[in-house]
Amino acid sequence: MTASLVSSENVEGTDVYGPGRDKIGNIDHLMIDKQSGRVAYAVMTFGGFLGLGESKYPMPWSKLSYDNGVDGYMTDVTEEQVKNAPDYDEQSFANREWETRTHDHYQTHPYWAV
Repeated sequence: MTASLVSSENVEGTDVYGPGRDKIGNIDHLMIDKQSGRVAYAVMTFGGFLGLGESKYPMPWSKLSYDNGVDGYMTDVTEEQVKNAPDYDEQSFANREWETRTHDHYQTHPYWAV
């Protein structure tokens, strides 16, 4: 039996693959809802070199699923879709209107409505 729990330390840095198994980035960190304990977003990074010039983009956690075959997370989202997501800054996570637009962009149910 494979364990279904994973430390957040092991999630950070994990590659994310889009349609066609093309790598679109990796997970920088997770955003967890304090009340429910659910992971709400994976903040992805891509671009840059050795951590310089990287861009960060939050993606609803529900858009990712772990795939042992690639030892990473799969999504049906393309890199272009991630780049076209609503702009954000560190205060965006406290803005329900931004979160609603983000979930609409990715066509997911908001984590607070599950």
